[in-house]
Amino acid sequence: MYKEIDITIVGKVMEVDVTGKLTKEDYGQLVPATDKLIKEHGKIRILFVMHDFHGWSAGAMWEDTKFGLKHFTHIERLGIVGETKWEHGMAVFCRPFTMAKMHYFDASKIDEARKWITED
Repeated sequence: MYKEIDITIVGKVMEVDVTGKLTKEDYGQLVPATDKLIKEHGKIRILFVMHDFHGWSAGAMWEDTKFGLKHFTHIERLGIVGETKWEHGMAVFCRPFTMAKMHYFDASKIDEARKWITED
């Protein structure tokens, strides 16, 4: 299965584009970038964009849980962009695990998502 993770940072906004299935190793790239951004800006914003996304491996789910607990108050906005109903459901499921203002966007609304994540 093809898999890719791409992280773009502009100011206090991190856009994470994911294709395939996230693994524990992907968090080795994601966590340091997030920690550095939080150190620089305090509170940050994340736009998580999924293309042909197949979820998380068991190891990645554990890393994601630790990530959420560590950064519970550091993320002020979390935008999730997806292509399927289960990805929308995942966004609803994540709400109790963050203080972030969250919003789900269909993949066709990527421009709207990018505008929302950056506006004050």
